[in-house]
Amino acid sequence: MTGVKAEPRRPRRYALGAVSGLVAAVSGLALAHLAAAAVRPEASPLTAVGGAVVDRTPVALKEWAIRQFGEADKLVLGLGIIVVLGAIAAAAGLLAVRHLPAGMALAAAVGAVGAVAALSRPEAGWKDALPSLTGGAAAAGVLYLLVAALRRLGPGPAAGGMDRRGFGRLVVGALALSAGAGYAGRRLGAFGSAGATSSRADLVLPAPSVPAPPVPAGADLRIPGISRFLTPNGDFYRVDTALVVPRVDADAWRLRIHGDGVARPLTLDLRELLSRPLVEHDITLTCVSNEVGGPYAGNARWLGVRLADLLREAGVRPPSQGGPADQLVARSVDGMTLGTPVEAVMDGREALLAVGMNGEPLPFRHGFPVRMVVPGLYGYVSACKWLRELRLTTFDAYDAYWVRRSWAPRAPVKTQSRIDTPRPSAEPAPGPVAVAGVAWAQHRGIARVEVRVDAGPWHEARLGDADGDDTWRQWVWTWEATPGRHTLEVRATDRTGAVQTGKRAGTVPDGATGWHSVVVRVRSA
Repeated sequence: MTGVKAEPRRPRRYALGAVSGLVAAVSGLALAHLAAAAVRPEASPLTAVGGAVVDRTPVALKEWAIRQFGEADKLVLGLGIIVVLGAIAAAAGLLAVRHLPAGMALAAAVGAVGAVAALSRPEAGWKDALPSLTGGAAAAGVLYLLVAALRRLGPGPAAGGMDRRGFGRLVVGALALSAGAGYAGRRLGAFGSAGATSSRADLVLPAPSVPAPPVPAGADLRIPGISRFLTPNGDFYRVDTALVVPRVDADAWRLRIHGDGVARPLTLDLRELLSRPLVEHDITLTCVSNEVGGPYAGNARWLGVRLADLLREAGVRPPSQGGPADQLVARSVDGMTLGTPVEAVMDGREALLAVGMNGEPLPFRHGFPVRMVVPGLYGYVSACKWLRELRLTTFDAYDAYWVRRSWAPRAPVKTQSRIDTPRPSAEPAPGPVAVAGVAWAQHRGIARVEVRVDAGPWHEARLGDADGDDTWRQWVWTWEATPGRHTLEVRATDRTGAVQTGKRAGTVPDGATGWHSVVVRVRSA
């Protein structure tokens, strides 16, 4: 009939409602990102929700994610959150088509969830809730505008109505404004971190008072496929919970040392820390999440201040000398806490507050400006990045972050060895084949590596020269390969005489055990 406005068909109306919900979510996230740039990056809804998810994820699921996705686990988590948020946004749009206030309430509720997640994060203040609340309100407002326009949608312009082109222009306009807000947030965030970037670029590390000796010429066997003896900074593994890498301004950085048994509490800036004698030392770090044969180990030349010297300067005594504290709790700028035995950092090993890595200031992703490095302990009890506080306490009085999540409070590194070459499922030609890799037992050292084929007798491998007891050692054994399918296994013996156990155990609660094995198929002659 003439004069009657035709409504869009019901399926199309619901489809456009879902689109409206998605556009509203994009707008809300963009404005929240802009608001977070004015507060702090960790207050961004995606980051806050992601951090809350990480904190509440069961240990077994976390370990599975690390095994499956490696250092891309954070990217996968972020994409998963976006997918879930997209589904909720589409649902809000569908709901708004039927009942607009209910759809808007759902959009706003998502913002409230983000605000709660932001407030639950370590170091959070009331301002951290503002970006999520802003985003939720913006999403609800955009959803109102789009669904209200959708209800006026007809086949052509009419009094008080809107055609499809008009609705499309409204969607494009909302997306354009969102893109502008997102870009402004990114630029503002980059401006906020410019001081940190500049402070790292301007930092000139003093020469070490105790330089490390040159790496022995025979430490790197130069076998194709084997891990490099010193791991380049760009290849060094990273496993942590920070969804956004903290960018700390070195000029504003401070370290506080206090707690039980601290006679003289200290607060140091970076200049004061660098004025103390610096020590250079080669140390291999290992993550407790490293499966047998896994990639989460790396070797670097570190530069830093001896932690034991700082603790003695503060009047700290280890438990063996009557000190009341047996745990040193390190806290990072993002609130992460790691607990280290006081006895271990004061027993003469080169436990460092590191400022340099392989001849340059620490990269941001590896803890700039200052991190802890303690040879012989897994990273989760010793290698706090972006350090800001050291507190002396006891293991009975305080459980650090990972201990509250089923990991052991004390975790010395276990003797491990890995076959780097040949790779699993390789098909080498018959004849001499170099079987090679690395082995580590930090603070004890590697004395011997052995390889066997198809559960046969063990054969001693040739070791690369040792660069002290705190680094891994390369090894190689020449195998006279015969055609067929074969299983290669490796084990190491540390300098105390202890042989690496072949008993398989998972990473929880204090590191994996077992012999690494590789299956290859030698081609026929």
